[in-house]
Amino acid sequence: MATARKSATSSTSAAKKPAAKKTTTKRTATKKAPARKSTTSARSRSNGTPLESASTKTKKIPAMKVARMAAQQLSELTGREPECVIGIHRTDDGWQVDLEVVESRRIPDSTDILATYSVETDEDGDLMGYERVRRYVRGKGGDGDGGRR
Repeated sequence: MATARKSATSSTSAAKKPAAKKTTTKRTATKKAPARKSTTSARSRSNGTPLESASTKTKKIPAMKVARMAAQQLSELTGREPECVIGIHRTDDGWQVDLEVVESRRIPDSTDILATYSVETDEDGDLMGYERVRRYVRGKGGDGDGGRR
């Protein structure tokens, strides 16, 4: 009986060994498929007009921000800080901002040489062009006393 028991034990242990043995397999990283792009802009309403997408909607920039951007860009190009905004108005292509700049500081301040620059920007406030429209002495400002227009 001892031999029968030994053979029974060895047969059960032989049957368990392959199940107990774990095989290690290397896992490779799988790439995810790229996310599907939204087709909102390609869709249309039931009446055939396209839906507005976020890229076609433009947020209007306030005049105050456009004036600041124009002053900063003019300063970078000329190397002179604008003193004030003289005027700003919307055009067909964007904005026109008129800025006053001190071109030459003198003592006393009333003899400083000032200039008026007209800056054109697009709808987003990016500079499209600028020109000096007028140059004059601070104490003698006015249209008819030496300033060029």
